[in-house]
Amino acid sequence: MAPEKEMPMNEEQLGDDEIIVVMTDNEGNEYYYVQELILEVQGDKYALLVPTFEEDDEEGHCHCHDHNHEEDDEDSAFFAKMVLDESGEEAYIEPTDEEFEAVLAAYEALIDEEENEN
Repeated sequence: MAPEKEMPMNEEQLGDDEIIVVMTDNEGNEYYYVQELILEVQGDKYALLVPTFEEDDEEGHCHCHDHNHEEDDEDSAFFAKMVLDESGEEAYIEPTDEEFEAVLAAYEALIDEEENEN
């Protein structure tokens, strides 16, 4: 699920510096993502968000993305541009096609570099 123009989010810092991002869609549904990495491209920051799940401690329910075991937009990792909203809080927005292409190229270069080191 790619973010709409601007999607409300909460960040939770977990052990080992893992950041969980909670996004809420227009219907109030919450989606949980792990912020895997941040790439800086042309002066802007982009986060790679990977779907995960959070267990609701009070009720013991999991908020999982694997509803029907089919791959859909909600189950896919994606890049989101990190911006500051009107109140100065971080928000994620969908990158333009041009921004996405630049981020994808930077990500692929990073992966190639890591593979060459091994």
